[in-house]
Amino acid sequence: MNIGLTGGIATGKSSVSAYLASKGALLIDADVIAREVMMPGHPVLAAATERFGQAILNEDGTLDRKKLGSIVFQHPGERKALEAITHPAIRKEMRERAAAYALAHPDKLVVSDIPLLYESGLEDGFEEVMVVYVPRSVQRERLMSRDGMTAAQAEARMDTQMDIERKKQLADIVIDNSSLWSETEQQINSFLQRKGLL
Repeated sequence: MNIGLTGGIATGKSSVSAYLASKGALLIDADVIAREVMMPGHPVLAAATERFGQAILNEDGTLDRKKLGSIVFQHPGERKALEAITHPAIRKEMRERAAAYALAHPDKLVVSDIPLLYESGLEDGFEEVMVVYVPRSVQRERLMSRDGMTAAQAEARMDTQMDIERKKQLADIVIDNSSLWSETEQQINSFLQRKGLL
């Protein structure tokens, strides 16, 4: 079975993906692949360097993430240009890994962890989409305590993503992570049992 896993910032998606992996799921992490395609020698990094200039590279040829970030976050047009370079390669790699996992392990759950799954229009690539949910107020509190943000900063960061209530509506499976972790585990376990994966 092939599912997409998403949520919002500070909803606990990483904890849920780690728990699924501990129960035998095969995990494909979009953020990890995004870093892999920006390694020296990868054609995606070469294309990004061609577009944004040698200034985005460190002396050893690795990506200077802060430098690239300062370019793309100040200019939405530049961010779109970067996404046009990186997203197709990331999606292709994720699809290939999911297909390889499904072939090698047909009895296993394959989980693709994609922070911006709905924002990127990727939901059709999965049998089901699991959303890790907490109410917006909990999201804000967690962001403030985790990252030392003010309420306004937390709100601004949350506003860069689709609203968590909308994601909850779109989801095939909702994991409510707003209470005790033991309750979150119970929800995940009952999902795995329903699917015959536990």
